[in-house]
Amino acid sequence: MKRYLTTCLILLLVQTESARADVLTLSRAVDIALANDPVLMAMDSKIAALKTMPDQVSALPDPVLSVNAMNLPTDTFDFDQEPMTQLQMTLTQAFPYPGKRGLKREMADLAATTSEIQQADYRDALVGQVRATWWDILVSDKALEIIGQNQKLLEDFIEIARAKYAVGKGLQQDVLLAQLELNRLQDREVRVRGLRNSHEAVLNGLLNQFPDESIVVSEDSLNTGLPELQSTGQLFERALTRKKLLKVHRQLVKKADLQLNLAEQEKKPDFRLGLGYGVRQDGNTPGQDRPDFVSVMFSMNLPVYSKRKQGMQVSQRVAERATAERLLDDALRDIRSGIGRRAAEYEAGKDQSEIMRTRIIPQAEQTVQSMLAGYQVNQVDFLNVINGQLMLYDARISYWQALGKAKRALAKLAATVGEETLYE
Repeated sequence: MKRYLTTCLILLLVQTESARADVLTLSRAVDIALANDPVLMAMDSKIAALKTMPDQVSALPDPVLSVNAMNLPTDTFDFDQEPMTQLQMTLTQAFPYPGKRGLKREMADLAATTSEIQQADYRDALVGQVRATWWDILVSDKALEIIGQNQKLLEDFIEIARAKYAVGKGLQQDVLLAQLELNRLQDREVRVRGLRNSHEAVLNGLLNQFPDESIVVSEDSLNTGLPELQSTGQLFERALTRKKLLKVHRQLVKKADLQLNLAEQEKKPDFRLGLGYGVRQDGNTPGQDRPDFVSVMFSMNLPVYSKRKQGMQVSQRVAERATAERLLDDALRDIRSGIGRRAAEYEAGKDQSEIMRTRIIPQAEQTVQSMLAGYQVNQVDFLNVINGQLMLYDARISYWQALGKAKRALAKLAATVGEETLYE
């Protein structure tokens, strides 16, 4: 018996832990999304690849080894017939103009750093999407919970109305009215459930799961507080130092500067240095020793078409730098606008939820209680009781919708400023 009870207890604990594991808290949803996102994984691979580039682009070009048969007579193809015949080996090394390799290395380092910043910006946006969608599901669940409670209340009202009608103290229209409102609740339940399924599919996509995967959100350690925001000007100042997208655009401006410098350097020649050794065989005449030859070669390219080539490239880089600056200005404008829009959405949701929580819901609860008491003694008609209950029902749902609106706006605002969370 003792062993049986122990086994049952273990199974109960396992089932409990399994149930808890299936419940998705907000922090766990964020962790899963960050761990499973394929774009983040692809960015990791891209960054690893880009970090191999600086050494590649800054290395000297490969030397060239040449083996040549020089001045070989075509009548005999004999190496000792003519004095100038030789077997020559040459090693040539190209040397870019000083400064070019350093610029290319700096550009490659910049590309790797820019990719890391882009990954961090994508991470912030992903966290904001996950948090906002998680709140969408929670608000839908709360709405469904409130609808379910009101369905039970209306069913009770229907029974009361039928009982009063059966003894001649009520009207049949009261029964019909309650039934109509119950049907309306069922219609709203269908619409809210459909909306929840849509949010669930979106969150499953963010978590890299199948769209029909069941998600049960948890209110454990849920923070329903709505803090006071800084001014939009202060938030914008925070974004100037924290928003990764701005850092990306600044990096692109810096890249344009480096490309412009490199284009200027392309007007300068590159060099080639070669060393050759020619082997000659002795002649057919006794004592005719032929010394080997050593050759030193130097060459450089002449940018005689610099006006059409390098000059045009400089003009191209100047225009590209101006484009990068304009894109940075555009990003600043979008962030400023986004902060203002998200802050306004947050303040509207915050104010509405506060009014619902502190004023409308308590007043609606008192009104419903008073009407129920009056209805029991035939001092309040059934229509007013139904309307009072529906008013309370709407107020409770409106509270959660406003809270969800504020939380979604706060998540989006955090991503706009350049942080994973803001005041939470």
